[in-house]
Amino acid sequence: MTLPDTVVIGLGSIGQRHARVLQELGCRVATVSRRGVGDYPTIASAIAASRPEYAVIATETACHADSLRELADAGFRGSVLVEKPIFAHAGPVADYPFASLSIGYNLRFHPVMTALAERVRGRRAITVSAYVGQDIRDWRPGRDHRTTASSTEEAGGGVLRDLSHELDYLIWLFGPWRRVAALGGASGARQIAVDDHVSLLLEMSHSQAVQVHMDYLDRPGIRTIRVNLEDETIEADIAGGRLTINGEPRDYPSERDRSYKEMHLAAIKGLEPTCSLLEGLAVVDLIDASERALRAQAWISA
Repeated sequence: MTLPDTVVIGLGSIGQRHARVLQELGCRVATVSRRGVGDYPTIASAIAASRPEYAVIATETACHADSLRELADAGFRGSVLVEKPIFAHAGPVADYPFASLSIGYNLRFHPVMTALAERVRGRRAITVSAYVGQDIRDWRPGRDHRTTASSTEEAGGGVLRDLSHELDYLIWLFGPWRRVAALGGASGARQIAVDDHVSLLLEMSHSQAVQVHMDYLDRPGIRTIRVNLEDETIEADIAGGRLTINGEPRDYPSERDRSYKEMHLAAIKGLEPTCSLLEGLAVVDLIDASERALRAQAWISA
């Protein structure tokens, strides 16, 4: 398959990763960076010169809306993938002229999650517990974690946005959500002002009791989900590449960038299970509701 010419907008750590993965797939990749480290300084100049058919937006979360608008204004009409979450906050959404628009929730393409989805699809879970944690100081070696976008509210940082993979796959597998309660906040342990730990309790359409914990604290990192069905207990260890059903383990080895590669190939072709714009907006709605629940210490309904 001939892959399209591509532009990656934003060259932070995740933008660099997208550029490298797409180059490994065989795409000709142009890059845009305001810091002068990319091929082009602006989206308009990149579109005019390289005429890409596929675009990846990897700017700070708070800048995604502006990046999408600039991309549309530059005359781009191809397929777009936006890093997660699509926006920092819920609000009116433009009618974008792109051929397709998807969100970068690559965990949908991890082999353990693929196996879990096949196992639970169409079945009602009694309880679901998801847990994700990783010490933010280990995320970007060589950089002061306190100066990154993850640590800054204005840039769209905090665990609810950074670790929103969990919210996406819970809605994907068990949603939509009906109500949410929350505990947590900024502990001060990592010297950052954004929420570094949040625990949610959710009622969802396919499970009456869903718990999700996310933090910037765990060392070593962990990412698991445990599901109790009527006759099965399923545990997915995403980092470990293992799905355990009623105590019997099944291994799903995966090289580091496989989920990114498969996500890009699906986004280019417009294929499932890529996260759609509507699904991405549902995650943003849940993030906003979770923050309201956290501040009000009350249940928030969808």
